[in-house]
Amino acid sequence: MGKYFGTDGFRGEANVDLTYDHAVKIGRFLGWYYGVNQDRKCKVVIGKDTRRSSYMFEYALTAGLTASGADVYLMHVTTTPSVSYIARTDGFDCGIMISASHNPFYDNGIKLINGKGEKMDEETILKVEAYLDGAAPEVPMAKRENIGVTVDYAAGRNRYIGYLISLATRSYKNMRVGLDCANGSAWQIAKSVFDALGAKTYVINAEPDGSNINTNCGSTHIEVLQKYVVDNGLDVGFAYDGDADRCMAVAETGQLIDGDLILYICGTYLKERGELRNNTIVTTVMSNFGLYKALDDAGIQYEKTAVGDKYVYENMVTNGHRIGGEQSGHIIFSKYATTGDGILTSIKLMEAILETKLPLSKLAEPVTIYPQKLQNVRVKSKPEAQNDPDVQAAVQAVAEALGDSGRILVRESGTEPLLRVMVEAKTDEICDQYVAQVVDVIRRKGHEAE
Repeated sequence: MGKYFGTDGFRGEANVDLTYDHAVKIGRFLGWYYGVNQDRKCKVVIGKDTRRSSYMFEYALTAGLTASGADVYLMHVTTTPSVSYIARTDGFDCGIMISASHNPFYDNGIKLINGKGEKMDEETILKVEAYLDGAAPEVPMAKRENIGVTVDYAAGRNRYIGYLISLATRSYKNMRVGLDCANGSAWQIAKSVFDALGAKTYVINAEPDGSNINTNCGSTHIEVLQKYVVDNGLDVGFAYDGDADRCMAVAETGQLIDGDLILYICGTYLKERGELRNNTIVTTVMSNFGLYKALDDAGIQYEKTAVGDKYVYENMVTNGHRIGGEQSGHIIFSKYATTGDGILTSIKLMEAILETKLPLSKLAEPVTIYPQKLQNVRVKSKPEAQNDPDVQAAVQAVAEALGDSGRILVRESGTEPLLRVMVEAKTDEICDQYVAQVVDVIRRKGHEAE
């Protein structure tokens, strides 16, 4: 990770951590960088979520890009995976998504996507950061006919909707489906897809006002959709985050179907049809113990990566795996997409339900999720807290006490100044006890920030 860009872009409070000036400079550098060695103008596609500040960053990036000679295509309010899809299918040099994903409305972020629809490579990110810090030469201004233009590209969003519809294997007629759009990017796209496929669609949290994105809704507040599904007798529900690159599902019983259960359901479905390439699912180190036990029982292999769908995707590309993801709902189907895609995940779950003729609760039944306690500790320095010998000793003591009946994981957040302490064990009480032990050491050693 660089100084500004974490595992999922440059993210922070708008005009505090991430400013208008940052956006202009990012645009200035990328417009020059992708155009300098070409005999044509650089082409960049931009999408944004529904945050109030997204409009400011859209215009700032556009100003910087066109000033450096790039032509800019605006998809307007759309999802991160749609920008990824259009970047790779329509011949763009790169894509930019303006979103802070599941963060509160006052945060925002800039996600950079390469021409293959993948997250930008580290080498290019470091060059962008060097320019932001004034450690790279100033780039020239474009002049006369070389100044870039801006093009309305809402048609790209519609083509993405068409692509999603084309992936469905059956009609959704007579299926009662709930959608929680988090007042974010999916607020129009998700309903369009499910309506076109014939579902009886029930939509909540699809009235964005610039400041209500993710507020008591969406994948980070799944209890809202759980109640809605049960109260309205729906067959299934899907909840997205602000930029719709993740999905959490709700079974007809109100049961939460998180990323781990989605991986199990879709992975076993693919295996039964001989389509699970390498007989392997890619997870992160945060996946639940119960998932691994269920995969062992199903005869499915798995690999573990660092947290971040970026690392999941890299593993999948390197090894040719077809499905991977995170507990948080970032699920990647590499045959169809190069990034996590919440609406695509919904479509693949619908396929499993319709083809097996089983409800989501039944498909998830073989997995017993272990109790888990995760506590975030805001720290002064993530590396210093993580590498403190006393903290490490406390973690090791818990690991030895748990043995084969659970696990402990302490890791640094990729986007915030947090140390995340997670324990999985047979009971909530054991989880609470061991998390408290480690957090107490972090605090006693003076690592906690005020």
